[in-house]
Amino acid sequence: MSFASVHFLIFFGIVLAGTALIERRFPRRVKECFLLLASYFFYAYWDWRFCALLLFVTATSYCSAKRSESKAAFVAGIVAPLIVLGFFKYFNFFLASVAAVIGREPGALRIILPVGISFYTFQALSYVIDVRRGKLAAEHDFIKLALYISFFPQLVAGPIVRAVHFLPQLYEERRVTVENIKWGIQVFAFGLFKKIVLADHLSVFVDDVYAAPPAFHWATIVLAAVSYSMQIYFDFSGYSDMAIGCAKCLGYDFHKNFDLPYISQNVTEFWRRWHISLSGWLKEYLYIPLGGNRRGEHRRYVNLFLTMLLGGLWHGADWTFVFWGGLNGLALCLDKAAGKKGIALPGRLLRVFGTFAFITFTWIFFRADSFAAAWTVIRGVISLQDGIRQPFFWSFVGLAFLLIGTVAADRKAAKKGEKVSGFYPVLDLNSIWGLTLFFTEIGLILALAYTGENPFVYFQF
Repeated sequence: MSFASVHFLIFFGIVLAGTALIERRFPRRVKECFLLLASYFFYAYWDWRFCALLLFVTATSYCSAKRSESKAAFVAGIVAPLIVLGFFKYFNFFLASVAAVIGREPGALRIILPVGISFYTFQALSYVIDVRRGKLAAEHDFIKLALYISFFPQLVAGPIVRAVHFLPQLYEERRVTVENIKWGIQVFAFGLFKKIVLADHLSVFVDDVYAAPPAFHWATIVLAAVSYSMQIYFDFSGYSDMAIGCAKCLGYDFHKNFDLPYISQNVTEFWRRWHISLSGWLKEYLYIPLGGNRRGEHRRYVNLFLTMLLGGLWHGADWTFVFWGGLNGLALCLDKAAGKKGIALPGRLLRVFGTFAFITFTWIFFRADSFAAAWTVIRGVISLQDGIRQPFFWSFVGLAFLLIGTVAADRKAAKKGEKVSGFYPVLDLNSIWGLTLFFTEIGLILALAYTGENPFVYFQF
């Protein structure tokens, strides 16, 4: 059940109305049970068989955290989700890799990847680790913990929500209110616009070029690479916006997951602004435990590189993702070695352009089906090959939207004397001007929406 579907809108309308009604007539416990059942129904809509897997990960985390003083219980709480993730996500990858080494075809057994498994296992792991570290008391209410891990707005594609941020909200008087709905529905609509108007139209062009790069002119291939940079941003940040908006309508707060990443002046800054919940998770639960920067400069670079390699593998069970992570890890090491230097405005703009160009280059390996496919794309550019010239209209629309949104966010922040911090165009719906803009956006969504089947990019992870 995709956020960008009529089925979801009906489902969410029922959940929102049911939650509001329950809050007025029943204790908070009934609301939690209702949201938990709704979340499992949402997950079962994808494939009901994997609900048992979600419940197993939840139960393991619950039991492990309750006995967190026991090293054996803690290890079990870490190992069990990792085994689940490793088997379902990486078994096929491991089988294919071994078969390639020994020169044989992989076996017939193929494991289906449960949707959202990378996200909810990471949430379960962070909960167990935080309890062990003393940052959070073990949750004795199984319903609350189950709701935290399975809460449907973030279940299948994030953002990765930390227990220390979400569980306390379940003990507060969080309610469905008019103000929350006004805020949430606008952020949801903004994310929906990014997904079905911008990302999905861009995907048509990107898919065509990546399907047969030798057929296209080198400039068209460059445009397709840039278009993919925009597509994946609009797609994933759009999903995050919709998740944040849904949660807000129900009275719960998620942290932002994107913060205008394409204004970054280096790769380090980019990873502070892109998929913030994952970047923070990798730093907190992988980079720092590896030693961070506490064991000398050389070890720091090794830790950075290893963290990004594993971050690449988290994104997908393929060597192209590992290589993509390695490229970003190498860039992070070079950033740290260069240090921080003051630079004038023209230089900053050049650094933004250079960072965007590098990130766009790395996305080629992220998007391509294989190294051979990625090399075909790159070779088409460096050889200045001739072919079909296609100045795709939606590429320029997406670029214009990205530039206008960035400038608007910068100006909005400057008026308040703040730094740029994401872009949520929340309007005053009590004013005629605000209502006009909001319904204009809704009209554009209805008029310009791409109606083909196009799942969110991060559903595969």
